[in-house]
Amino acid sequence: MARSTARPVVKLKSTAGTGVTYVTRKNRQNHPDRLILRKYDRVAGEHVLFREER
Repeated sequence: MARSTARPVVKLKSTAGTGVTYVTRKNRQNHPDRLILRKYDRVAGEHVLFREER
């Protein structure tokens, strides 16, 4: 089964400047703007905002 273009893979980069990234999928139809999630940054040792990178 082929992957849909409606749910692309996006890379989330830490705003703490540590270079840590997460990879996830998002629904482009429901959320056309950039994704921002609060996740754990292993290098910083705390939860920080991760923004979608293009």
